[in-house]
Amino acid sequence: MTDRIAVIGSGMMGAGIAQVAARAGYEVRLHDVNDERLRLARGAIESSLQRFVRNGSIDESDVGTALERITFTADLAEAVEGVSIVVEAVFEELGVKTEIFKELSKLCGGDVILASNTSALPITKIAAFVDHPERVIGTHFFSPVPMMKLCELVRGEKTSDGVLTKSREFAERLGKTCVVVNRDVAGFVTTRLISALILEASRLVEAGVATAEDIDIACQLGFGHAMGPLRTADLTGVDIIRNASLNIFAEDHDERWRPTPIIDQMVKEERLGRKTGRGFYEYK
Repeated sequence: MTDRIAVIGSGMMGAGIAQVAARAGYEVRLHDVNDERLRLARGAIESSLQRFVRNGSIDESDVGTALERITFTADLAEAVEGVSIVVEAVFEELGVKTEIFKELSKLCGGDVILASNTSALPITKIAAFVDHPERVIGTHFFSPVPMMKLCELVRGEKTSDGVLTKSREFAERLGKTCVVVNRDVAGFVTTRLISALILEASRLVEAGVATAEDIDIACQLGFGHAMGPLRTADLTGVDIIRNASLNIFAEDHDERWRPTPIIDQMVKEERLGRKTGRGFYEYK
């Protein structure tokens, strides 16, 4: 595997993956559809790196070194030229992802690993649009990527052992600990677990059983969680949680995965959590 990778999508997840890959010594091509998004991504990466400078984790010189390793480009063909792995990190919608993978299949040789950073969408469905589907794998990074140590590796029905091994080596070089999902079910392991907990917690709030704060305290002190489920929803994005549970519901047709009325209402009112200033909690 060469030391050149591409990341498709420069939002919070894509920028985070590009940042940790650059810090790990990779030459990174970060792609998005326009220069404005790429400008914002560069600013977000620099701000994130500066936080590590302030807490003493890295030196100021490391900021420049990392940024020099990232090429920001709106040209997809330029982004994937000569890379060994492409990590797609766009909006969590199957149609959007499959269109990108169709293009990647045309532009990338059969030996290039095509990875999707998805939290719930079946890898097998994404791989169905790709020549050599054995090279498609799920690499589910966690937000914020520079801080979270977990990466969930998801095998599609045709993902090869070699691709799994190389993907693990890539993620571990980025400082991640990997867990492997051997059966490609919607939501994998982590999204099914957190979605179930958040949905049930939201039902308890909706029914007036307890406040969001008390539910989170119960999970922290009773179960040893670092953060309760409803603060986790606010951090991740209530809309993201809703989309993930809908993806699982579409696959399983089990009512327990249907978003609760309170979550539907919060999304309608744009009470999405930290990113909008209010969710289950209020934020400055």
